[in-house]
Amino acid sequence: MPVAIDKYQEIRTHLDACKVSLIAVSKTKPKEDIQELYALGQRDFGENYVQELVEKEAVLAKDIQWHFIGHLQSNKVKYIAPFIYLIHGVDSFKLLVEINKQATKNNRVISVLLQVHIAKEETKFGMDAEELNAALEGASSLSNIKIIGLMGMASFSDDPLVVQPEFTYLNGLFQTHGKRKTDNIDFAVLSMGMSGDYQLAIENGSNMVRIGSLLFGARNYNK
Repeated sequence: MPVAIDKYQEIRTHLDACKVSLIAVSKTKPKEDIQELYALGQRDFGENYVQELVEKEAVLAKDIQWHFIGHLQSNKVKYIAPFIYLIHGVDSFKLLVEINKQATKNNRVISVLLQVHIAKEETKFGMDAEELNAALEGASSLSNIKIIGLMGMASFSDDPLVVQPEFTYLNGLFQTHGKRKTDNIDFAVLSMGMSGDYQLAIENGSNMVRIGSLLFGARNYNK
């Protein structure tokens, strides 16, 4: 399926009016599709797989802001640390420590979002409220990371009565912990909402959404 240019422009106009950032989720998509959106002005792209991200970063425009939005293993951080713009799914303090270590090696400060488990499905990753608080408390010793907000993935459901309370809960944590201001904690981003629920997410406080299938069509996992 070709890139849905009209849909992209429609979504981008809506999000710009709401002051919401768009992460175009380009995982499994060829570099030509990314270049097509890049030509329209899109600069933020989200990838889930480290090897695929490294390969794309090597050949695409250097002003692209790459977002790692998948589940990141500690032993893979070193491959993306030299260039990553924002790591979304930091779901443990251990991972935060490793990102800080690799950022230090690359003489960088890497921005991250802490992932909170808000969905009913156990398969989703993320910290609970207690783990989140502990990670924020422990972050004071990590000078090469900057925690700029929270991320969460709602239950895979078309029912707003299921999804909305999850978004509301995460927004509540964002408001509470957003009062913390330190050298490396400064909340500005609440990332929640994907192709199926991004409008509801925005209504509940999201200012960054991750949209893939509406822009690129169904993903190809058989390449």
